[in-house]
Amino acid sequence: MKIVGIIPARMGSSRFPGKPLAPICGISMIEHVYKRSAMSTVLDDLYVATCDKEIFDVVHAFGGKAIMTDRCHERCTDRIAEAIRGIEGDIIVNIQGDEPLIYPEMIDEAVAPLLNDPSIVCSNLAAEIHNDDDFEDPNEVKVVVDSNNFALYFSREPIPSKKKGVTEFRKLKQVCIIPFTREFLMKYTSLPSTPLEVIESVDMLRVLEHGYRVKMVHTDKRTCSVDTPKDLAYVESLMKNDTLFQTYR
Repeated sequence: MKIVGIIPARMGSSRFPGKPLAPICGISMIEHVYKRSAMSTVLDDLYVATCDKEIFDVVHAFGGKAIMTDRCHERCTDRIAEAIRGIEGDIIVNIQGDEPLIYPEMIDEAVAPLLNDPSIVCSNLAAEIHNDDDFEDPNEVKVVVDSNNFALYFSREPIPSKKKGVTEFRKLKQVCIIPFTREFLMKYTSLPSTPLEVIESVDMLRVLEHGYRVKMVHTDKRTCSVDTPKDLAYVESLMKNDTLFQTYR
C-alpha cells in the first residue's frame, strides 16, 4: 500500500495569521513539520497543500513538494481531498502544519490501525492532557473514547465534565495526525457538513455525525501545537534543546 502524507497550511489563520511561515530557531514552522514528517518510516511521499503562493514558494525553496489548492475550503480535510486527486495513494495522512515538534514515530503509530485492520477507515492520535490550563483551553480539542478506543465525541470544551466533583480521570486531546483510506477520504469530502462539526470546528465530527467510526491511537510523545504567538515562543524554547532538530538544522 502506498502511504502519502499531506500537510495542509494557509496564511489566513484567524488565531495567528501567517503562522506557517513564522520562524522557529531560524526555520519556518512549515519546514520543521515537513522535514520531521519526512523521517517517518511509513510515508512513501509527502506534500504541503496550500492556497497561498508564499507557502508554496517557501516549501519548494527548502526542497519540499507543494500543491496549490482552492481558497474556498472551510475544513483542512476538504483541502487535502482536493490535493490528492492527482496523486496515487492508498492511505492519506493528514499532518497538521502547526505541530512543529512532531516526531516521525507518531505518524507510524497513527497509520498502524489502517494497516492491521481493513475495517478501520480513519484513525487519530490522542495524547494525555497533563494540566488544567490545557484542559480548559479551547484551542486544544479534547476527545472521549469508548472501551475499544473509538472516539465518542470531540470538543473544544473540557470533556468529560468535572461538574460532579470528580477530578481524577483520564483527559485526552486530539493530536492532529489523521490517516484515512483514500476511499473514505473522498467519501468524507462528499458528505454534507454537519451541525456539531460547525459548532465545534472539528473535522472529525462530520465523520461521527454521519455514523462512521474514528479509531483513536494513544501516543506518549509530548508535542505542542502553535495557535498563538505565545505558543510559538514556548515551542522555540523547546526546539533549542530538541535532539531531532539537530539532525536537520
